[in-house]
Amino acid sequence: MQNVQEKIWEKIQKGVFIIAEAGKNFIQTEEDRPVEEYLKNAMQLVDEAAKAGADAIKFQTHNVDDEQLNINVVSPHFKGSDRYRWVTRNNKATPINEFWKPLKAHCEKKGIVFFSTPMSHGAAKILDEVGVDLWKIGSGDILDFVMLDYMRNSGKPIIISSGMSTLEEVEKAINFLRAKNPRVALLHCVSKYPCPPEELHLKTIDFYKEKFDMPIGFSDHSIGIEPDLVAVAMGATILEKHFSMSRTLWGSDHKVSMTPQELSDLVNGVNKVLESAEEKQKVLESDFAKKGSGSKAKVLQEGEAVFRPLFRKSLMAGQDIPAGATLTSEMVYAMRPQQYAGGLPSEKYEEVIGKKTAQALKKYDPITLNRLV
Repeated sequence: MQNVQEKIWEKIQKGVFIIAEAGKNFIQTEEDRPVEEYLKNAMQLVDEAAKAGADAIKFQTHNVDDEQLNINVVSPHFKGSDRYRWVTRNNKATPINEFWKPLKAHCEKKGIVFFSTPMSHGAAKILDEVGVDLWKIGSGDILDFVMLDYMRNSGKPIIISSGMSTLEEVEKAINFLRAKNPRVALLHCVSKYPCPPEELHLKTIDFYKEKFDMPIGFSDHSIGIEPDLVAVAMGATILEKHFSMSRTLWGSDHKVSMTPQELSDLVNGVNKVLESAEEKQKVLESDFAKKGSGSKAKVLQEGEAVFRPLFRKSLMAGQDIPAGATLTSEMVYAMRPQQYAGGLPSEKYEEVIGKKTAQALKKYDPITLNRLV
């Protein structure tokens, strides 16, 4: 297992690690379908990603119990369902033995790296049971220190996206992870679905390369492969882009996804940029590169900020806790949506561990300073 992790980390450092982000794109209809159909859809995505030459295919793993409070909120990027029902549906669609384990085995058969973004501490535990060789942290969870603590202690390589975040938050997350795990890579990301070229701010990649001594990549929510080729020409060593059989399917991310042919074109385009200095220069001087460059800084755009109250997390009681109990990591959840949860921000995790409860807490009660001593 360690050899696999070392190979992945070496590719991330010295090559371009191309990730087909299948996410939840095995869900393709508004009406619920059997687990067997979801698995068949997921395996088809694996087959096409492997055929196109991607290094890895990544999914998204949910555990509604410690991720999403039962509060009726709808994300701006997907009006098809409220978040609690959407997360619950994903949770039920992907049982460990009937979905995740056979899907991972299928990836191994096809020779492509399997991994998934856990959306909570509980989801990360599920993936550990399935077996993954690296972690991905989504933009909404970079301050979920409950989950990040679990990840950094595993020793596995970690890739973290930085959409909907300030530079200060990105630095805070990186410092937290690297305090116990040196193998961390950072992705520039703009949390807009789809993101227009003029808002991509691709020069943030240059900014990150100068500021952070770590592999830098690009998580892309735009349509087309041009921004990804520019990112590689600028030195990105990881590319992550949503992947689907069709942009017309029902679901949250199909509309911003590559098709199989586009993924094949991306892999071929990346290889050309890596092999030819002339091609690299041509890409860097293209009209698209000029349009998508933006400012050489980390910019939190207004269109991203709308997601923060819904996707950031608060600290909540993960079980019934008696008065006078000393809080441990297993007693604390980090849950969405922060806007309505009422607990301390999830990045305050280390400040509450070891404190005693001043009063009894029920499961899902917010953890606040006045309830601790």
